[in-house]
Amino acid sequence: MQINLYEQLANELGAMIASRVFAPGDRLPSIRHLAQQKRLSISTVMQALRLMEDRGLVEAKPQAGYYVRHRAKMLAAMTDTQHLKEPAFVGITNLLMRVLSLNEVPNIVQLGSAWPPDEMLPIKRMQRTVSSVARRDPGLLAKVSVFETNEPGFLRQINRRALSWGGQVDPSEVVVTSSCTEAMSLCLRAVAKPGDTIAIESATYFVLLQMIESLGMKALEIPTHPKTGPSLDALELAMRAGLVQACLFIPNANNPLGCVMPEENKKRLAALLSLYGIPLIEDDIYGDLCFTPERPWPVKAYDTSGHVLMCSSFSKAITPAARVGYVVAGRYAQQVALLKTVSSGATSHFFQAVLADFLDGSSYDIQTRKMRRVLAQRIARMSDAVSSYFPVECSLSEPQGGFVLWVQMPEQIDALALHHTASAAGISIMPGPLFSASGKFRNYIRLNCGNNWSPEIERAVAKLGQLVHRAADASACASPSECAESAQNP
Repeated sequence: MQINLYEQLANELGAMIASRVFAPGDRLPSIRHLAQQKRLSISTVMQALRLMEDRGLVEAKPQAGYYVRHRAKMLAAMTDTQHLKEPAFVGITNLLMRVLSLNEVPNIVQLGSAWPPDEMLPIKRMQRTVSSVARRDPGLLAKVSVFETNEPGFLRQINRRALSWGGQVDPSEVVVTSSCTEAMSLCLRAVAKPGDTIAIESATYFVLLQMIESLGMKALEIPTHPKTGPSLDALELAMRAGLVQACLFIPNANNPLGCVMPEENKKRLAALLSLYGIPLIEDDIYGDLCFTPERPWPVKAYDTSGHVLMCSSFSKAITPAARVGYVVAGRYAQQVALLKTVSSGATSHFFQAVLADFLDGSSYDIQTRKMRRVLAQRIARMSDAVSSYFPVECSLSEPQGGFVLWVQMPEQIDALALHHTASAAGISIMPGPLFSASGKFRNYIRLNCGNNWSPEIERAVAKLGQLVHRAADASACASPSECAESAQNP
């Protein structure tokens, strides 16, 4: 039977995908380029690409073209968006410390802790900037003040960066801190007290849970969609019932899901905060590292009542060593500033000036464009490897920013037990229960995708896949004798 031209093209491109000429996450040549290269009409090429979409090989991204899809299943959406557990005190710190202690042993393949990859940070440019600022204004090395805690040049750059998300920052609302983590901790102390309940995404970054635990507060997990973020219907129910006193969310590139809350949801969230008089502490540290065509706006951009406290830093794209963060604290600026003063005093004026110098010009924009492109490729590579080596029952997140991947394994897999066996094999991972206040996500893990792909990482992912297969096979045995027989005859 004769094959149509569009089917021929679809088969040819499909074969190139199968042989990894085009890997998952890669962009295919444009429709016009394919038409010229293959001497086909535009309509024939479009038919071929639609056929490949039907086969699940590619996906179309608006105004960006066609991209190769990952082979693994994507995480399912929520089925019950309004069911809420009771608020609960958090107790993850002891478990987290045990996990981190195993993850930090020498010579371990680091798929656990998520730090920006060293080779991608502009270290040489920062060296030159540090030297330049020290020569130009050596007095900054000794500058300290109880009242003038913000360096004017750094404030100007924060205001300039706000243009990328449609905002205009009132300098009186800004408090410079010693990290984004400190900013969020100060905000929690400013808006809530011990015993209060904080609404969080489910799953959420374990450090946020640690903060809530350390301050003697409770957490209420809001069902969270793997692509669009927390259920605002569930959140509104909790607000209406008076169950929460504050929210702590990561709307742009949630850690560990990587999802970005749609703009309409952000507008609705800002309106709910204003209506019920509830503050939101917004972690926007990954806002500049989202893969969307335009930098997604934070919820702060839609805040008209001052209830959003937006926290961030430049540690993920420039350097974590500077220890400079900030919060645009809205109506809570005075309380946050006071807590900052009595907690740790002023943040280094010198490093505020260094960052201001780095941000002045196009260097930061060039840096973040490069990082977004490379990190998206590395997430795609990790997703492809997990698809190849893990059981077919596994499902993956589709990160829209950041550099972590959230993996759902078969239900019988215990992520904490897997962490121990992986550590013994020289591989670090982060088990899912650390990302929940109530111990959910027992069969989930988070993987760091930031490192440059290498044979060592490929081997580590393959070994991790073997461990998951082995754990799944062991739990499927009907009796100990069958397990023993299976082990002897793999």
